[in-house]
Amino acid sequence: MSVTIYWHRQDLRLSDNPALDYAASKEGSVLPVYIRDESLTIWHVGSAQHWWLHHSLLKLQKSYKDQGANLLLHSGKAEDILLALIKKTQAKSIVWNRCYDPQSIKRDTELKKLFIEMGLEVKTFNDSLLTEPEKVRNKSGGFFKVFTPYWKECLRSIEARKEIPIPKLRNTKTLELSEDINDWNLLPTKPNWAEGFSEYWSPGEEAALAKISDFLQDAMNGYGKNRDIPGITGTSRISPHLHFGEISSTQIWHRVQHTIDEMGYTNDIERYLAEIGWREFSYYLLYHFNDLPSAPFNSKFTDFPWKDEKEHLKLWQKGMTGYPIVDAGMRELWHTGWMHNRVRMIVASFLTKHLMVPWQKGADWFLDTLLDADIANNSAGWQWVAGCGADASPYFRIFNPITQGKKFDPKGEYVRKWVPEIADLPDQIVHTPWLAESSTLNDLSIKIGKTYPKPIVDHQKARNRALEAYGEVKNS
Repeated sequence: MSVTIYWHRQDLRLSDNPALDYAASKEGSVLPVYIRDESLTIWHVGSAQHWWLHHSLLKLQKSYKDQGANLLLHSGKAEDILLALIKKTQAKSIVWNRCYDPQSIKRDTELKKLFIEMGLEVKTFNDSLLTEPEKVRNKSGGFFKVFTPYWKECLRSIEARKEIPIPKLRNTKTLELSEDINDWNLLPTKPNWAEGFSEYWSPGEEAALAKISDFLQDAMNGYGKNRDIPGITGTSRISPHLHFGEISSTQIWHRVQHTIDEMGYTNDIERYLAEIGWREFSYYLLYHFNDLPSAPFNSKFTDFPWKDEKEHLKLWQKGMTGYPIVDAGMRELWHTGWMHNRVRMIVASFLTKHLMVPWQKGADWFLDTLLDADIANNSAGWQWVAGCGADASPYFRIFNPITQGKKFDPKGEYVRKWVPEIADLPDQIVHTPWLAESSTLNDLSIKIGKTYPKPIVDHQKARNRALEAYGEVKNS
């Protein structure tokens, strides 16, 4: 019986899976394998994502077993493992869904050439994006550098494929054994800093599909406003599932279109689709500018006078800056592996503009601590806030952590949850605890500088310093 190897990567699901569907359509059997590729040294799975990967793969293995098939798990260099499997099973075909980061593209191009030279059929598919990066061009034939015209062009041209049902699988019968995922030691032990993750997240395809359905049914109305309020569940929180491919952008697109059929094309839906569009745009930028994770898109920022003070970076990471909305965000990240998008912008602006720490330092921290850490989104987002990216936030836009907190967390619900040291302060002072009356602080046993830190920088002075530095770049 002929064998087709299906190589899982960022597509940990069975439904709407074009590579799996193609493999199952061929005569013979399918051998699905997930490889923890040790040749990819950067950008891929951060420490927090190890937790998600562990549980997602367990769910995927169970899904295969329910279909009467088995998913092999292997760690090592992808080339070595795939060559060994080809030799052992005498496979004639190998298929996978494409990844669009530079490292994966380089690896996959080399492997595809090798397998074709060996006489194998090699098929690859677009599974993760609505529009492939090389196909969207501006009127002059170049690539877009601004989001709005890019997304308008995409909306005119998107022809999402039909959703693909889970195929019937004929699993190959071999003596090949899977590695035990527990031997990968993906879960932290001492200390178990991921202990709180399971309170907020349930990895896997089934949970992903349920989450997007619940969001579209219960939370889409009001999304445009609610998405900016960190104290409520106003966003879909689908991003970790999307990153690991437990749900596809095509599945989300079709479900949103169904919602449009039911309720019309509302401002809320337009805003939500724009978030999907920003993910597409981020991969588009990474595809055309491979250095996006490490170098400023705007070359004027190459010699920007960053301060890179290590102590400030540590205090920011720990949520001990003395600015409650910033500290709440960083603590939410540490406890849940996620951070509200509005707060991501606030904390990123604070690091790069108040503290003038290089944006790459913040981006690296997010890659290691976010469950939805995505090299394209992360890099584009940090560059946008820092003012050096495509379609960047204006250099003079410096998020004021005080007014941002008061505007988007007016009753302090978000801050009180994640910064319990100041939870008893009244609403009007919870975002500026250092301005509270001494009597109020004494009554609540709050000691600024001891039980909760003083602001590590003065907002106005930090703002002026940043404006001066950014002004020099603007005029260069």
